[in-house]
Amino acid sequence: MWSVTIVIILVLIIAILTIYNMSISKKIQEFRNLDKRFTSLNIIQDFINITGNDMNVDDKIKAINNVILEKYELKYSTIVIFDGIDYIIKATNVDKKHWETLANLHEVDIFKDSISTTNPKYITVNNEKEQLPYQKQEFGRAKSAIFFPLYIDNVYIGYWLIESGVPHDFDNIDITIFEIAKENIVTVLKAVNYQKILESIVRKDLFSGLYSAEYLYGEGKKIIDKYDNSAICMFKISNIQQINEISRTLGNKVITEMSQHIKGNIIDSYIFVRYMGPKFAIVFCGVDTESALGFINDLKETTEELKVSLENENFTTEEIGKTNKRRMKKKIQNIEVSPKLNFVISTYYKGTGIETVLKKLENYIDDADMTTNEISSI
Repeated sequence: MWSVTIVIILVLIIAILTIYNMSISKKIQEFRNLDKRFTSLNIIQDFINITGNDMNVDDKIKAINNVILEKYELKYSTIVIFDGIDYIIKATNVDKKHWETLANLHEVDIFKDSISTTNPKYITVNNEKEQLPYQKQEFGRAKSAIFFPLYIDNVYIGYWLIESGVPHDFDNIDITIFEIAKENIVTVLKAVNYQKILESIVRKDLFSGLYSAEYLYGEGKKIIDKYDNSAICMFKISNIQQINEISRTLGNKVITEMSQHIKGNIIDSYIFVRYMGPKFAIVFCGVDTESALGFINDLKETTEELKVSLENENFTTEEIGKTNKRRMKKKIQNIEVSPKLNFVISTYYKGTGIETVLKKLENYIDDADMTTNEISSI
């Protein structure tokens, strides 16, 4: 009788302890999820910092992935972007021999449904001998994975994959924690997408050999923002229209020789671009306007002393007309012109919009009389 009672008591104690352990385990998991929620908030700030950093787009995406790996203590994280033609791995800490597999997850049936429904997909194995559906010869690498399709304004742009080497490792994870990270990945990708556009459209002008204005908003800004403030000037060849009326070829040569002269007379740390048409911009990085004014005055003077002609140059029929071709060619070749420059200068402060300063300078030059030939400060 006593033995039965003791057994019943022991069974009750074991049951109570089991329930208690389950309760403790649940609380521990809740605390872990709560901790990860705080981690998500910290990640948002890290993402904001990365977005505003002076890195190029690809480096920003890699930095984002590194933050995810560190803060969430993940084994593997991979961000793959679809550029409209190919799937490109933008960031991963997985060995390169597995990249081909990771770049083709959109072809795996189990993930096709995830892409079409926009819902994440969690997959895992039950033992070490099994492998995940997308794996080929990598049994020991990943045993659990969550696939997140990525969308910008309802347009599919790729996916984010997180992996663990432990079976069922994500079973008790609140997936909304990772959803927060996913949304922030998309937000950053959307922001850097505009930067990528700017970086891709930067080009060198044919006649001046200078970068286009877009350079100032990407790579150029990284250099400029090393200083608290810089002087920015814009100038216009105020007599370019009259020169082009003589000969478009002569006008192009004026732009070429003027650009070469100015480029040869400024130091490498200054940025010189062809802004648009006859308008050019120079950024005197780390120099105040008062110091830059003296230099601009000398630069203007020496540039306007240039003598440009088309001696020994060839012309097309369209350039000089069909009649009296030889006489007109001789006449144009004997013409000598000099550029006349209209300058305006202002200050750019780090952290403000460089495009705002440039637009203000452009408006000032555009509103000036076409024959104006001076240096103004605004």
